[in-house]
Amino acid sequence: MAFDRRTFLGTSAATGAAVALAGATSTPAAAADAVAGGASAAGARTYAFTVMGTTDLHGNVFNWDYFTDKEFDDKAHNDVGLAKISTLVNQVRAEKGRRNTLLIDAGDTIQGTQLSYYYAKVDPITARRGPVHPMAQAMNAIGYDAAALGNHEFNYGIPVLRKFEEQCAFPLLGANALDAKTLRPAFPPYSMHRLRTPHGRDVKVAVLGLTNPGIAIWDKANVQGKMTFPGLEEQAAKYVPRLRSLGADVVIVSAHSGSSGTSSYGDQLPHIENAAGLVAEQVPGIDAILVGHAHTEIPEYRVRNKVTGKDVVLSEPLKWGQRLTLFDFELTWAKGCWSVSKVSARVLNSNTVAEDPEIVGLLSDEHRKVVAYVNQVIGTSTQAMSSVDGPVKDVAIIDLINHVQAETVKGALAGTEWAALPVLSQASCFSRTAAIPAGQVTIRDAAGLYPFENTLEARLLTGAQVKEYLEYSAKYYVRTAPGDVVDPAKLTNAEGTPDYNYDAVYGLTYDIDVSEPVGSRISGLSFQGKPVDPAAQFVLAVNNYRASGGGNFPHVPQSKQLWANSDEIRNTIIQWVKAKGTVDPAQFASVDWRLTRAGVPVF
Repeated sequence: MAFDRRTFLGTSAATGAAVALAGATSTPAAAADAVAGGASAAGARTYAFTVMGTTDLHGNVFNWDYFTDKEFDDKAHNDVGLAKISTLVNQVRAEKGRRNTLLIDAGDTIQGTQLSYYYAKVDPITARRGPVHPMAQAMNAIGYDAAALGNHEFNYGIPVLRKFEEQCAFPLLGANALDAKTLRPAFPPYSMHRLRTPHGRDVKVAVLGLTNPGIAIWDKANVQGKMTFPGLEEQAAKYVPRLRSLGADVVIVSAHSGSSGTSSYGDQLPHIENAAGLVAEQVPGIDAILVGHAHTEIPEYRVRNKVTGKDVVLSEPLKWGQRLTLFDFELTWAKGCWSVSKVSARVLNSNTVAEDPEIVGLLSDEHRKVVAYVNQVIGTSTQAMSSVDGPVKDVAIIDLINHVQAETVKGALAGTEWAALPVLSQASCFSRTAAIPAGQVTIRDAAGLYPFENTLEARLLTGAQVKEYLEYSAKYYVRTAPGDVVDPAKLTNAEGTPDYNYDAVYGLTYDIDVSEPVGSRISGLSFQGKPVDPAAQFVLAVNNYRASGGGNFPHVPQSKQLWANSDEIRNTIIQWVKAKGTVDPAQFASVDWRLTRAGVPVF
């Protein structure tokens, strides 16, 4: 679907007071229960309310894993999905009084499961008379009041996002998502909500939405020239005083940004990716921040604001609907105004409740359609393959990803000036539970290898650059001296490096000496049995996340792009299996890299 410039520019024109009015009308004032608030023992007039929050839902409505075709489960026996969250929300509303609560989200809503993929690509919501997105249906039914934009909202392009926005009965907020031409907000920056109290005037609660500047890198193909994403701190500093001047008694930030102050893309942009903590510290006038993006659980985290000396309360509920944050506010009425006297935060675990039958019934048809889709047989495999050992060993299932990518790039470059160059490929162990069974292979089996919506590119690198790329990747391993006991569970993820930021490169042979310091671990780097010439040229088949700077790997973002594809790598794998009919690891799998210590293999 073509980019709808009229819709985009029309939406982006709303700023200032107009946005405030739009936000206010989207969440009409409500009369609170008579039991809300009241008088304290000392006779002061008080009012209490609760703001509930979710984040990084990533297309999870049901407690279901579409890649394994069974209920979701993990080692901690967490549950996922909005159907579970709905039950928790209902319980909190019953306890606090429906009109003494708000429900917000911190982004990354419409990407992540085969359910969300199906309604973006297979039966898209953008089609004429297309369906309503399951996440919009569920969130509307539960009664969300506002949601911030996440970076993954942009994965399917702006038209899909705009259609999702249109289908939501609540505003999608992004104070730092601007029209690239006018530099006006492309989405409402904030929403205002009124809560009725037993005495005094209504409490006005402002929700400011902030998203991730990394969108400009990670979804460059979708947003370049259309939207720009300045830093969270500067936009918060712009809007928080405005919200206070509009009469906000309470200011809450919903930020799709972690709290650590770090970035996964290095210095390519002048803005910090995980800036929620810095916003709390540097911007006065904020009472609480719902944190997202980092996929960590933070029940309560307090940051002292440098200007006011007051604590700002931060909380991040665990991803996919595993937790629900509760911000409990206590306000006091004095001298004709409300002031916040106390804020605390905690999280509720969704594995303690059953799924809400209303949400289950609402979306049961959509769920059945997607289950049928992912269970379509697309081929057979001569043997079973698993990613369990993928983080520490060269396994066939990762070789399959790399082989498909390399073969696709070779075909794309055939007949070009680059056709004679050797093609390498990078891939990560995206899921330690991915598996291809012996016998019939389904869409869900193939899709499970690649849970992200990445697309494929071809980049030109030298041998020296490839080696530096591998050295950077090898920082994933914890330095382990020769003779020390090796525990595979403790050997990986050094310095918090996630599995998806460790790349194995296919087409070369090499050793990774985990006893050596970072930067000096790659040895025996060879191509077709000969040492790699530092000046030699190679084509690297690489995903767009990495090519755009994701993970801050060296050289690739600045390298020459020889080719790019708009189709997801996941679909490329599915189509490859369909075309081949049979997956035979003997045709593509080999052990080309290994972990060593002083020349001795670790495994």
